[in-house]
Amino acid sequence: MIHTQIRKLPELTQRIIAGVVGASIILVAIVISEWGYFLIFGFISVATMLEFYKLIGLDGYLPLKRYGTVLGFLLFVLTFFIEWGKFSPKYYHLMFLGFSVAYLIKLYKPNDPTPMKNLGFTFLGILYVGLPFALLNMAIFYDGVYHYEVIMGSLFLIWANDSGAYFAGKNFGKRKLFERISPKKTWEGSIGGAILSILVGQAFAYFYNTLNNWQWLAISVIIVVAGTYGDLVESLFKRSMAIKDSGDAIPGHGGFLDRFDSLILSAPFIVAFIRLFN
Repeated sequence: MIHTQIRKLPELTQRIIAGVVGASIILVAIVISEWGYFLIFGFISVATMLEFYKLIGLDGYLPLKRYGTVLGFLLFVLTFFIEWGKFSPKYYHLMFLGFSVAYLIKLYKPNDPTPMKNLGFTFLGILYVGLPFALLNMAIFYDGVYHYEVIMGSLFLIWANDSGAYFAGKNFGKRKLFERISPKKTWEGSIGGAILSILVGQAFAYFYNTLNNWQWLAISVIIVVAGTYGDLVESLFKRSMAIKDSGDAIPGHGGFLDRFDSLILSAPFIVAFIRLFN
């Protein structure tokens, strides 16, 4: 009922309401404890993977939707407990079994005319969506201790980049950034997003000493660059499907893939940076 009423409002109003409510839920969950983080991001990873496989199905392909989602979630669970220090790293070997079993499943699906191609899309869902969410665990548990500031800071930087780009592009945008893929994106918008993201990064450096000032600055730059490309990659994916949004789960924002595309591509770079330079 509330969901339907929100959709009757102007798009910008929808974006603000859904953004505030969604961000509040996520932030409360991750600040409360590592279990809050586990539940909320476990849910987001599953919802995003299901959305990805649904879109792949629009072109008539038959990926192992349920199995791929379970395997992606298992990867998230394993990295969470292993990086937290509760499980031995040897349990990562379970993923090798999981990938191998996928081939056996396809052997018993006689109505699939292109089984190997559909297996490829199944694995793509895990690598494109499931793996980045799993890698987040390596960032927040980089020393075996839960650091909610890392994921909270990354989210704020992404939101700052998106908001700065939206308003700067809307008011000053003239030069197209990547017109072939995303006609609405402009250089002016990207610069506005970068400035706001860097300012927010410096604010986190002031209030949290989990990472140094230069490290927050580096993560800000990573998110500006990788986050922007993440959005472009998802736009390319949607164009290949001839759709506007990946879903309609989040009023004013589209689907989960629309909302978390920047985080998906930024996560591997953030993890690599933290592990190498912290």
